[in-house]
Amino acid sequence: MCGFAGFVGEAYGSGNPEALLSSMADAIAHRGPDGQGVLAAPGIGLAHVRLSIVGLSDGQQPMTDAENRFTIVFNGEIFNYVELRDELKARGITFRTGSDTEVLLQLYATYGEACLSRLNGDYAFAIWDHRERRLMLARDRMGVRPLFYTEHKGTLYFASEIKALLQVPGIEAELDPVALDQIFTLWAPIPPRTAFKGIFELEPGHLMIAQNRRTKTRPYWALDFPDAGDHAEADQSAREEELRALLTDATRLRMRADVPVGAYLSGGLDSSLISAIAAPMAPNGLNTFSVTFDDAEHDESAFQRQVAEALGTHHRAVASGSADIAASFPDVIRFTERPVLRTAPAPLYRLSGLVRDAGMKVVLTGEGADEVFAGYDIFREARVRRFCARQPGSKMRPHLFRKLYPYLPGLKQQSAEYLAAFFGAGSDVADDPLFSHRPRFRSTAAAKIFYSDDLRATLGSYDAAEELASRLPANFGRWHPLHQAQYLESRFLLPGYILSSQGDRMAMAHGIEGRFPFLDHRLVEFASRLTPGMKLKGLDEKHILRRVAKDVLPDIIAKRPKQPYRAPDSRSFAGNSEQAYVGEMLGERAIAASGLFHPRAVAKLHQKCRTTPVSGFRDNAAFVGILSTQLWLKGFSKSAADHSPAIRNTSISL
Repeated sequence: MCGFAGFVGEAYGSGNPEALLSSMADAIAHRGPDGQGVLAAPGIGLAHVRLSIVGLSDGQQPMTDAENRFTIVFNGEIFNYVELRDELKARGITFRTGSDTEVLLQLYATYGEACLSRLNGDYAFAIWDHRERRLMLARDRMGVRPLFYTEHKGTLYFASEIKALLQVPGIEAELDPVALDQIFTLWAPIPPRTAFKGIFELEPGHLMIAQNRRTKTRPYWALDFPDAGDHAEADQSAREEELRALLTDATRLRMRADVPVGAYLSGGLDSSLISAIAAPMAPNGLNTFSVTFDDAEHDESAFQRQVAEALGTHHRAVASGSADIAASFPDVIRFTERPVLRTAPAPLYRLSGLVRDAGMKVVLTGEGADEVFAGYDIFREARVRRFCARQPGSKMRPHLFRKLYPYLPGLKQQSAEYLAAFFGAGSDVADDPLFSHRPRFRSTAAAKIFYSDDLRATLGSYDAAEELASRLPANFGRWHPLHQAQYLESRFLLPGYILSSQGDRMAMAHGIEGRFPFLDHRLVEFASRLTPGMKLKGLDEKHILRRVAKDVLPDIIAKRPKQPYRAPDSRSFAGNSEQAYVGEMLGERAIAASGLFHPRAVAKLHQKCRTTPVSGFRDNAAFVGILSTQLWLKGFSKSAADHSPAIRNTSISL
């Protein structure tokens, strides 16, 4: 697990490309504190920072093959590298190291771009062909590892994090107003767009070829589902056995490392199941790590202790109170490199620090299970909304929404009419491709009430949700509604927020590699072929996964309803212990200078959050979104004052 950066062309503004590459590497040194290397040759520059996990002493990068034709920089892991190395050895290929990096390099030398279909891993890499003067960039199927790029003065620059790109003379941070609007609607920019105007991300499951001053990007893998009604009926017990075998093998592969592998343990079904499978595979016992909260609304420590005791793990926890969240939030924005609407990344930032302090570098997590096996409330909510739409006047059906959200006390006393209206039951068109997500998008977009007149004028009639709908695959309309909803979560929110702002960025801030057994592509493809009822049976989410878990977990965990991971939002920043930076960032002068939000409206929101516990989603999302945007401007742009006219004069490019 590492980070890399580089360029194809001439290093603009730098008479010393090695110095530029070293500067780019230094900007992402947190991703690889165990070593650094650079290579500069005519037309190509590559830099790498290393976190030693596999091949501790012999994986130095950039790495060039014995024939001096191909050079690679690589971020991530190829989990099936042992099998691939044996396959290549059978073809007569010899190896100088024990690293997965060399396996990947030799696999590309043997199969070219087709090597991607043989990889089981989480990766982003760049391979330079010295003879053909050709660069290939590639990113893993589900988007676990990041890869960004931009073109400047005829040169293509790329890096694992945008911080590295900002080291290039002439490349400056400018907030993309369209990306900001997408965040304030969808929680994340629609790729390849990023928060930085003119800087893009390589999309999950895509590769890019750069040659002769031209670039071409294409997908090599895509998430797909059968047409509705085309799911082959199968014995559920056989599918359970297949799932059990796949998940065990996915976990086994992700336990491969030359250092100990631990696990995050939230106390929910997903992380508990992964820990249960991994525990017997850990030679000296499994180390597990958790976040705890002061308030019962967010805290799951009782369940965490119960699982840790049942599995016999070496367990540690880090407390994350409101003051802790506020103190770490500026660092969170610096590492996530985008505004966010929730504080949820902050406790995970602290959690990765706990892992690092424990002397470990690798953890398994349960992320991905909710997307792959339909575990989120949004999937159940869409089913109830469709159920209510079939009898619009029903007084009973809307009460099912309370069952979906028992942790939201505000719903307990609401009428059936209120519940139906709040969740859009009967008002949304059933064949709308975004039907499942419309309530979330509406609720999130309500925070746009705080936009400035200048930002509204810049955006005009732009609609982020409609752009998202335009990006859906041609066969999307033929899928079952549950699979449509799963695609929206898995293709956009998962890589755009869960695996980035809450995942890779928070873990790698402390040099920690997260591994995701549920996102093994074999398991993802298996789950996509399951009938919808095997995943969401009535309102029983992750039905087949719970069946598999019942044999290895205590009943109270295997049958425990989904509790979404959340953290205190606006109340983390208010009260007597308010951090000084909060008042500075939300002050009328700073807000007016940014040109993005209405100063008086923000001042009223700030005062409201200071004096009254705010429970509404709109105000919480607006508070965190505005604060994080202001922190982004302070941390990345030259100055908020310089940014304001750019917002007013920017034309939207889609």
